[in-house]
Amino acid sequence: MTTLPEFDMMKLMADFRMPAAPDMSALAEAQRRNMEALSAANRLALEGAQAVARRHMEILQASAAEMTEAFKALGSQEAPQAKAARQAEMVKSGYEKAVANMKEIADLIQKSNAEAIGVLNHRFTEALDEVKTLVNKAG
Repeated sequence: MTTLPEFDMMKLMADFRMPAAPDMSALAEAQRRNMEALSAANRLALEGAQAVARRHMEILQASAAEMTEAFKALGSQEAPQAKAARQAEMVKSGYEKAVANMKEIADLIQKSNAEAIGVLNHRFTEALDEVKTLVNKAG
């Protein structure tokens, strides 16, 4: 029969070291900065969404006005060949405007997202530096 080694509770307790208490005010300040960065990123995203919605509405209004003018022009008395050529030109012009408008909206969205992500990335980098500083202080 084998015997277990003697268990010395007092030695175990003497060897146990509590980690240094974190600087609670530094942690609270870091959390406050995290929330500020998140709030700023959300504000930028909301402003970007509003700008996209405004621009989209402007595009729709301009398109409606252009369509009204196009229908008026198509009702004119002219030769069928001239009317067909005008229709082809209007389709081509409409397509080019639609592509340009989609690109403009996509660029607005991309810019807004990049600004919001930039705020969060900056804060994340700061937070990592703060953690390193706290660990170095405690150690």
